[in-house]
Amino acid sequence: MKILAIETSCDDTGIAILEVKNGNFNVLSNMVSSQIKIHKKYGGVFPAMAKREHQKNIVSVLIKSLKKSSLLKSGSSKLNPDKLQSILEREPELYKKIVSFLKKYKNPDIDLIAVTNGPGLEPCLWVGINFAKALSYAWNIPVVPVNHIEGHILVNFLDHKKINFPAIALVVSGGHTQIILIKGVGKYKILGETRDDAAGECFDKCAKILGLPYPGGPEIAKLAAKAGLSRESRAFAKLPRPMINTKDYDFSFSGLKTAVLYADQKVKNKNKKYKTGMALEVQQAIIDVLVKKTLKAVRDYKAKTLILGGGVSANKELRRQFNYQLKTKNYKLNFLVPPANLSTDNGLMTAITAYFHRNKKVAPQKVATLRANANLRIN
Repeated sequence: MKILAIETSCDDTGIAILEVKNGNFNVLSNMVSSQIKIHKKYGGVFPAMAKREHQKNIVSVLIKSLKKSSLLKSGSSKLNPDKLQSILEREPELYKKIVSFLKKYKNPDIDLIAVTNGPGLEPCLWVGINFAKALSYAWNIPVVPVNHIEGHILVNFLDHKKINFPAIALVVSGGHTQIILIKGVGKYKILGETRDDAAGECFDKCAKILGLPYPGGPEIAKLAAKAGLSRESRAFAKLPRPMINTKDYDFSFSGLKTAVLYADQKVKNKNKKYKTGMALEVQQAIIDVLVKKTLKAVRDYKAKTLILGGGVSANKELRRQFNYQLKTKNYKLNFLVPPANLSTDNGLMTAITAYFHRNKKVAPQKVATLRANANLRIN
């Protein structure tokens, strides 16, 4: 089985092709076109701009992915311009690119098309969904809609064929911070989540306050790594750890962002030493809350596996401190974290998830029913 997966939930255009043989995964390609340089000057992602970039890049990313997988073949695919135009009536520029593509290349040896249908930025999600619909119709291949959060969890199956359940997952990114109980693939319960800002959003907003470029999370991590753990570096402010001692599994990071703003307003000499120290304290405040809440869930539900996922899980210090706590406090469980390039958004996580939900495939004749759901839940 070969699965072509499309991911456009935010500002990364991802297309991957995954081959599955006897339950073993073979990555044929995993291409991502990043929009960071475009959104950097605005300090955040603008949905309308991100949508246009997806429309601009998605066909070229597909061609690269097919070529890398040795599946790009000259010829022509089924072409019914009127039908394609109706599918892509809100994507005129994308329609032109797809027609040109289908005239040059014939159907690849693909069995399933996977596409992220939520959660995410709705204008961006629709680009991927409409693209999947058009390819499904032209190539007569069914489509599997995929939950983006589940993808961040199941991408760990790429390197770990067997995962012991029950498991606790911490999915932490720019848009989400959730602790999820997993009793098996497809069996999820959200135990807790952020009540306001997600951890990644807090990183970005705090970085902006400190005058650091977007995306803020990696910039704060870089400065924090330079600071080490010296008391002198952390002397500028003692930031709160919101909700760290509550008995639930919920998070709140908006108060931390406000505390950084007030602390910053009191400092006149905002030199490199100051920024380095504040970066260290911001990062540690977020990590302290994430680690304590997650390990509480691990204990309460007697988890056999702990899984990290989402863009913030690429943070090296977060990974290190989880490892330290698990080893020094003798937790007997498996700790799974994807490689850094698979922590951020990518098509491969969508492909793996589609494989586990291949029974939910939608026939080409019925793909018109597929919809974007910006607030899609995992349970």
